Amino acid sequence: MPVFSKATALAVSAVLVMPGAAIGQSQQAGAPRVVIPTGARPVTPARPVAPASRALYPWKTHITATIFWCGEQPTPRNPTPNCKSSWDTQWAINFGGYDDPNPANRITNHTTGEFRPKGFVPKLNPFYIALPYNDVLSWKAHKPEASRVIPWFARMNPKPGRTVLKGRWVQIFYNKRSCYAQWEDCGPWVTDDWQYVFGNNPPKATQNGSAGIDISPSIRDYLDVKSGQKVHWRFVEDSQVPYGPWKKYGNATTLQNHIADTGNSRPQDGESIEEQRRYLEYLRKLRDEQYLKKPLSEL
Repeated sequence: MPVFSKATALAVSAVLVMPGAAIGQSQQAGAPRVVIPTGARPVTPARPVAPASRALYPWKTHITATIFWCGEQPTPRNPTPNCKSSWDTQWAINFGGYDDPNPANRITNHTTGEFRPKGFVPKLNPFYIALPYNDVLSWKAHKPEASRVIPWFARMNPKPGRTVLKGRWVQIFYNKRSCYAQWEDCGPWVTDDWQYVFGNNPPKATQNGSAGIDISPSIRDYLDVKSGQKVHWRFVEDSQVPYGPWKKYGNATTLQNHIADTGNSRPQDGESIEEQRRYLEYLRKLRDEQYLKKPLSEL
C-alpha cells in the first residue's frame, strides 16, 4: 500500500464520517431508526454542508410494494404501459432498452454491485421507483397544492409546470437491508395521493393490497423482496445517499467523488491521484456496506 500524504490522510478520515441520520418528525411506531456510524473525533468536512443535507423526513412504514419496470407493456390487470413515464415521454429509449424483470435475464451480483439487465448497460439509474403523486398538471402548470405540500418546493423555486419530484432520492428498508432509489414515475394506480406521499395518511389505492410504492427489478433483486411484501421508505437528500449500485449508472454521481483532489493535480509523496482514488473508493465501499447491512435492532 502506498504511503499517503497528509492531504490524503485527511480525505480518508473525512470519507469515514457520514452525517448522522435520525427519525423524522411524528414517525409511526416501528419505524426503523437509522444511526450512521461516525468517527472517533470530529473531522472538518471536505466541503461545506448545504442546509438541505440536514433535512430529515419521516418513514412510511409497512407499505405494500409492487414490482414495475421500464418498458413494461399493458396487461388486462395493468392497462398502463411503461414505455413512457409521467415526466419522460421517451423513458424506455432514454433508459437504453427494456428493463427485463425476468431473473434469468438479469445480472444480480452483490460483490460487483451489478444489478441490471444482461442485454445492455442502462443509461439511467436502474434503481427507480414510482409513488402515487404527480406535481404537475401540464407542461405549463403545477397542481394547486404542490407548492404547499412538497417540502422542497420553495427551495427549488421551479418554473411553472417543471416537476420537482423526478429524480428525488428515497431510502427503502426491507429485511435487514436498505437501498436507495430515484423517483422516476407516478403510481401505483393513482397520481393525486399527496396525503399519503407527503402526509400521514395510508395509501388511498386499494388494489394489490393497498400498494403504495412501485419498485424496479434492481431494487427487488438487491433487497430480495417479492411483489406484495411490506417495506419501509422515506425521502432523503442527495448528500445523504451513500455509495452503492444505485450510483453506477445514469446521472447519479457519487458524493465526494473527487475527494482525493486537494486542488493540486500533481502526485504527492510518491502516490498517484489514481491510487488515492482507488483506495478512497475502497474505504467508501467498506463503510457503506457495513451501514447497509446493520440489523434492525441497531437502526
